[in-house]
Amino acid sequence: MNKKQAKAAPVKKVHSTVASKWTKTVVLQRDPQVRKYLPPAQMMTEKGLREMLLKWKMVYVKPTLGSLGNGVMKVELNEGKGSGQAARSFSYQLGETRLTFRTYKEAYLSILKSTKGKAYLVQKGIHLLKHKGRPFDIRLVMQQSPRGIWEATGTLGRAAHPRKIVTNGSQGGTIYPTDYLLKPYTSKAKRTRMLEQMDKLAINTAKCLHKVYPGIKELGLDLAIDRRLKPWILEVNTRPDPCPFTLLEDQSMLRKIVRYAKAYGKTYRLNCKKAKRGKR
Repeated sequence: MNKKQAKAAPVKKVHSTVASKWTKTVVLQRDPQVRKYLPPAQMMTEKGLREMLLKWKMVYVKPTLGSLGNGVMKVELNEGKGSGQAARSFSYQLGETRLTFRTYKEAYLSILKSTKGKAYLVQKGIHLLKHKGRPFDIRLVMQQSPRGIWEATGTLGRAAHPRKIVTNGSQGGTIYPTDYLLKPYTSKAKRTRMLEQMDKLAINTAKCLHKVYPGIKELGLDLAIDRRLKPWILEVNTRPDPCPFTLLEDQSMLRKIVRYAKAYGKTYRLNCKKAKRGKR
């Protein structure tokens, strides 16, 4: 190889984090095993959002770049008892504010204004299970062990703030043990199988992303459980915050998360200010 060829050789950049929700979605959609657990999604356009609303009645629109649940909107097509277009209305909620419009055009223009010029994706809405009337999802932490093997190292449940649509602790969500939130819906044996299924899904997801981004050492999977008890991947975070685990009585998962992170050179600031510990 001559000097000119050596200079032209590309240098592969190893990413430890991937910010874009859409980039991660596209990678995961290519895997047939993972794809079955991904809600249909696409980049938001006026036509695309309308088509998804007509099909699913409820969707979430999310900034492709963003975290902590900021900017996430729940959009719904409401169909009344009458017939025809006049019986329809369109609504969306952002934070604690919910707005309703008579036409899709009015709703879309308002949603577009709320995006503040940022790129958004649209994701089919999953009707979450609820705890005391509040929707909840499951956070699973995946990490590479000191031996380089992907493991599910922690799981917890997050119930949304009573007046909000997102479950993030930073948005006032409440933290519970996963098993406690699932208990009213399943038998002990069923919960055990569900947790095993979620761990397997998380491992497959981690391996899928790791093939494309070999620098990734940890993941946080946000899983929705629908009314048929099927898990759905709502989001994958390559910089998961273990802070909510400080609110669990059992600290064994947190200790393992911190130990594994230390092995790959990472330390956390475990200062949880906004999330709340659930009362049982």
